[in-house]
This record gives sequence, C-alpha cells and structure tokens, in this order.
Amino acid sequence: MTTPRSSRRLLLLSLAVVTLLVLAASIRYGAIDFSIGEISRAFASIFPGQPEPTLDQRIFLELRLPRAILCLLVGASLGVGGTLMQALFRNPIVEPGLVGTSSGAAFGSALFFVLGGVLHIGTSLWSLPIAACVGGIISTYLVFLLARSREDGRASIVMLLLTGLAVNALFMSAIGFLSYIARDPQARSITFWSLGTLSGASWKAVEIVAVSTIGGSIMALRYAKQLNALTIGEEEATYLGVNVNRLKWIILSVNVVIVAVATAFTGVISFVGLVVPNILRMIGGADNRYLIVGSALTGATLLTLADLLARLVVRPAELPIGIVTSAVGVPVFIFLLRRRRYVF
Repeated sequence: MTTPRSSRRLLLLSLAVVTLLVLAASIRYGAIDFSIGEISRAFASIFPGQPEPTLDQRIFLELRLPRAILCLLVGASLGVGGTLMQALFRNPIVEPGLVGTSSGAAFGSALFFVLGGVLHIGTSLWSLPIAACVGGIISTYLVFLLARSREDGRASIVMLLLTGLAVNALFMSAIGFLSYIARDPQARSITFWSLGTLSGASWKAVEIVAVSTIGGSIMALRYAKQLNALTIGEEEATYLGVNVNRLKWIILSVNVVIVAVATAFTGVISFVGLVVPNILRMIGGADNRYLIVGSALTGATLLTLADLLARLVVRPAELPIGIVTSAVGVPVFIFLLRRRRYVF
C-alpha cells in the first residue's frame, strides 16, 4: 500500500525524468536540428586532444546548450517563486508578476542598459542582476506598502492585486519611457525583454542564475515546514512557534532575489509562477516541501516546452517566450479567479 509520502516521491521522480526528456528535446530541435551523433561529437570536442569544434558544434555549445540550461533554471526560479508567494498569502492566484517583482526587475535592467554606459558602470558580472534585484525590491515592497490596511497593517488579496496592477503599469510606463529615449540597439533589447526572451543566453548568465535559483530553493526548503504551519493562519502559526513577521521578510527576500535575477536575463515571463503550483496541488496536495521541489521541476519543464514551441512555430525566427506563456497562463488565471471567488 503506497503512502502519500511514497506517492509524492514517485511523482517527483517522474517529474525529474520528464524534465530530462524535455531538456533533450530542447537541445536537439530549433532553428537548426542536431542529431544525437552531432551532439555527441560536440561534447567530445571539449576534451583535450580532440579536433577544434566545427561551426555547428560551436553553435550547439555556445548558443543552444546554455539557452536550454538557462531556460530550466529560469523556469525553476519562477515556479518556486510562485509557490512561495501563494504559500505566504495563502491564496492560489498570487504570483511574482502580479505583485510587481517582475516589472520592477525589468525596469532595473532597462535602466541599467540605458544609463549604464553613460554612468560608466557595468564592468562587473553582477551589475545587471544587482540592478534587477534593486528594481524588484523597490517595486515589490512598494506594492505591500501601498496595499497595507491602516487599521491592522495587513494587506488583503484584493488590495494586493489592485495595487500590483497599478505598480506594474507604473513600471511598464517607465520602461516605455526608457525605450523612447534609448538608442536603437538599447530600445530593441528593452522591447524584447518586455516580451520575454532567452536569445541572450550565455554561460555567464547560466552561472549567475544557477547561484540564485539553487541557493534560493535550498533556503526556501529550510522554511517549508513553517510555511505549512502558516497555511492554518498567522495566529495559529505563532502558537506553533513560528515567527510570522520574520518568515514573511525571509520568504519575500528569497522570492525577490530568484525572480529578479531570472528576469534580469530573460525579461518579463508571466504566469509560470501562477500555473505551476496549482497544477501540483491538484496532483499531490499542498505540502510545501513537495511543492517547492515539484514547482522547480515543473516550472523548468513547462518553460522549456514553451521555449521549444517559440523556436519551432516560426523557425528559423522565434517568438518571444512571454507570448507563449501568456497565451496559456491567461485562461488558467481566469479559470482560477472564477473557481476561487470565495478567497475575496
């Protein structure tokens, strides 16, 4: 007889296998299709004593492979971020993009691109992620500051969502202004970022996003039990020994870092953090220890599938990946709103 724990372990193992299969498809297919033999020779060319890689092999090693890995990491970060936000606010329709994190991070990145050269900053590898994190922090905490009630200091979900929409509009307007004053290459980059793109993937980006995603996910797992206690209410969690205010700040900080760093390299990709945790809850329950790991795997899988679709639909060109995720996410969001009307 299988227990809920063993069935969840089996589900996570299945998700891991699916993620690897989707990754294999992602590195094989695109504007140029690579056979298994070509992929093997490309990997072999890395080792000493092998011939210099051909042009196709360099395309695979320097463009296709880092893009596929970056897509996995970004999808994982967005999935984990959505799980953390929904657990923190005990509501299934909250995600990082709805509370301003993504738009603020995109604004910080756009500001860096436009003013970085003028101010002679940006020589550090971490300059862009730091700019994105600062923007994400400002926008997220601005939403919570404006949404808080004067009576008890708490933010209702209605005020949170409405304030998030207003702050998102504010920062997207600021991004539009930066696009207007930017030179052509900068404006083009900002436009692609506002729609979401993985075309700028590199091994440096993979390294930075890997640090934030893996570190943030490990930190989130440390507080999964406290998030489980929070689901029954703040007062009840306090009785169980949880420092609720401290937990909120930690989870918000983890969410801002992992989402902002991912957004710094890919632009705004919406609805992944909304859809993924809800799918997993319907399959395996609401234990955050399971949801955090499962959201990382499922987010990585879904974003990789979206990226693969974006590359194949109009190849050799490609669609902005944000268009694909929004096309799927908007109907799901409307469905959740209608199904969960009682949360308001």
